[in-house]
Amino acid sequence: MKKALILVGLFVFALSAAQAQKLTAAGATFPYPIYSKWFSEYAAAHPGVEINYQSIGSGGGIRQMVAGLVDFGATDAPATDEQLAPAKTKLIHLPTVLGAVVPIFNVPGVNDLKFSPDVLADIYLNKITMWNDPRIAKDNQGVALPDLKIIVVHRADGSGTTYIFTDYLSKVSPEWASGPGRGASPSWPTGIAGKGNEGVAGYVRQMSGTIGYVELIYALQNKISYGSVRNTAGNFVKASIEGVTEAAASIKQLPADYRVSITNAPGQNAYPISSFTWILVPLKAADPAKGAVIKDLLSWILKSGEDEVSKLSYAPLPKNLVEKELQTVYSLQ
Repeated sequence: MKKALILVGLFVFALSAAQAQKLTAAGATFPYPIYSKWFSEYAAAHPGVEINYQSIGSGGGIRQMVAGLVDFGATDAPATDEQLAPAKTKLIHLPTVLGAVVPIFNVPGVNDLKFSPDVLADIYLNKITMWNDPRIAKDNQGVALPDLKIIVVHRADGSGTTYIFTDYLSKVSPEWASGPGRGASPSWPTGIAGKGNEGVAGYVRQMSGTIGYVELIYALQNKISYGSVRNTAGNFVKASIEGVTEAAASIKQLPADYRVSITNAPGQNAYPISSFTWILVPLKAADPAKGAVIKDLLSWILKSGEDEVSKLSYAPLPKNLVEKELQTVYSLQ
């Protein structure tokens, strides 16, 4: 009887230890609004669990995860094999949500604009420098565009949002592809730098003549005008849950490691600057108790959290992807 009680006590202790954990995480600002909500709700439902997520940008999230400084990382730019190589354990990308990067602007008297892909690229290449440029005017007939200099705003930090934006620009502009190129920290031809989606949104909200790029929720929360972008079908599409979902539907078969791009996707109403965002986790956690909580957290996100994403203007993962991903989560050690 005494031995049985001891075993029960040890089981209860192990269970409580697995539940009462302080997790640290860092990375992307793109999904921060939904991650903040998820982590708060999960912690509230699991007494003793604390999740401290630092919204420092995708580059920082990858570096800290590879260095073993956090329990999990977050990124909008899939980490390369070279970036992952120094990690002491195998790291896995797990998609969590879909979102849109939108071109935000602050132009006096103008609330809506249309952007062709080549125009957007040439603004960031510093080839189009005035808001009343004929190429902008051509797509926005009837709009009173001012004789005002364009001030480009970009990210200061290594950013997954930047990766998504430049991934798109690299697909639609040969000059961008052969110049600054795709990356989280490209060499910008022009502009001022803001830290995080929050910093870019702040500059554009405050400064007349600016253009920037942020995840959709930041434009909505800050009440900043954002434009529609012409897609591969030739339609000007404003970012929406439906447009992001259609872009994701263009992927017929996901790679086994889940690293995939859906920018400039085909589809009549597909929004062209759409992307997955990923959580980066170890296949085998250094601390088994923390690993158990991370595994349960990821299962909860996929089974319950996805139902909440639309409220913050993200698009939920396709059901077939959720089913596949759950099998990957169950395999974590």
